[in-house]
Amino acid sequence: FAEGNARVLTSIDEADTLLPGEILVVPAANIGWIKLFPKVAAVVTDIGAPLSHAIIVARELGIPAVVSCQYASGAIKTGDRIKVDGTTGRVVILEHSL
Repeated sequence: FAEGNARVLTSIDEADTLLPGEILVVPAANIGWIKLFPKVAAVVTDIGAPLSHAIIVARELGIPAVVSCQYASGAIKTGDRIKVDGTTGRVVILEHSL
């Protein structure tokens, strides 16, 4: 599992706002997001499949990933402290940002 601050991104064009160790929260993790994976603590997506290329890469890198959360990018805000458990598929908001 990983615990840290969320960074909600809707476009790869926002990638420069991602800080090292943040948890990447995106609508879908397509192949374009992979270049950011070495920088993140975990990945959370609204849609996607456990066997998608991006999620397989995350697992290979040892990065917890939870896919198909349906509304994660709407419920989680940048700066929220969250916990991501890739084994159980659970994402918990520990503290909302101000």
